[in-house]
Amino acid sequence: MTATDRAVELVHAAARAASDKLAQQIIAFDVSEQLAITDAFLIASASNDRQVKAIVDEVEDKLREIGAKPIRREGERDGRWVLIDYGEIVVHVQHEEERQFYALERLWRDCPAIPLPADVTAAEPGR
Repeated sequence: MTATDRAVELVHAAARAASDKLAQQIIAFDVSEQLAITDAFLIASASNDRQVKAIVDEVEDKLREIGAKPIRREGERDGRWVLIDYGEIVVHVQHEEERQFYALERLWRDCPAIPLPADVTAAEPGR
């Protein structure tokens, strides 16, 4: 099984929104083979807590415009790692320090990467 077309559409919209707010190291994984609860993860970094919030707000705004509503949101109070669960995709926006410490890319590296649109400027090289 692979991520649905809708999940990929949501990933692309979320990646563009994160890129618009200058997120760094934006990557996406198709986790549908590993997890029954979601199809894809999008991971993005920010250099400070305020930027984490700005990215999260922009992702929510852009996904709302295409009819997606989050099921839940976690971590907003601390502003270090915010998880937004849309069912089909889960968006992780992490402060750079949390990103390095938890290294989600390492955990999911066996999952196929989802290619991001060319206009997503902060995509990690080689992805």
